[in-house]
Amino acid sequence: MEKSMKTLLLDIETAPNKAYVWGLFRQNVALNQLEASSYTLCWSAVWAGWSKADLPSHIEFASVQRRGTRKMLKRIHHLLNEADAVVHYNGQKFDIPTLNKEFVRHGMIPPSPYKQIDLMRVCKQAFRFESNKLAFVAKALGLEEKVKHEGFTLWVKCMNGDPQAWSDMERYNRGDVVTLADLYERLRPWITHHPNLSAHADVDCCPKCGSTEFQGRGKVMTLTLWYRRYQCRKCGGWFRGTKTVSTRKQRMVNV
Repeated sequence: MEKSMKTLLLDIETAPNKAYVWGLFRQNVALNQLEASSYTLCWSAVWAGWSKADLPSHIEFASVQRRGTRKMLKRIHHLLNEADAVVHYNGQKFDIPTLNKEFVRHGMIPPSPYKQIDLMRVCKQAFRFESNKLAFVAKALGLEEKVKHEGFTLWVKCMNGDPQAWSDMERYNRGDVVTLADLYERLRPWITHHPNLSAHADVDCCPKCGSTEFQGRGKVMTLTLWYRRYQCRKCGGWFRGTKTVSTRKQRMVNV
């Protein structure tokens, strides 16, 4: 496992809102039609750094069915509190705000700050896939595919306490983290604002994957200065040094 920067891979599943409606298409649901709000059903998480073979056995799963709401939330709060960075898929809009809502509703304080690595945002910014759904992207890249399930009825059965449904939900939720880990490994060299792993290391290393195997590949210029450019031989990511490269002539700068 990584000993320096602690990176948590996370996926949650939630119950749907329950409401009274008169139709099935483009319904405008008023607050007095809302019977029950959405809540977190379960989550799966694992620390980055395990080999592909060892990863599944180290994934942690918690649910309202197994631990109850408060214990389930306290555990994921604890993991987030330990994390330097959190990897998720559409988590900046969904997973993290959903958990934060649960934390504040249950009187919990915010976990310590962490960086977020949202792989959906990476897909939207760096590529042009026909769909940005996790299942489509994973299949398009030949990665570990999402676990199949019966659809919406699985969530309904879990809300009603069906033991078999909960077993299927756990398998599905854990499977999403396996897919997430596979995708993170593939996309990491493409992530332009990845948290800097070299800031946590005692030696010079790739800021994206932590490898010490890299080569100098020319120079890169910022607005005013030149820096040496490197490429990681392990992940393929590009990065630059922190020391400026001397130039032969004086350059004018804006003031």
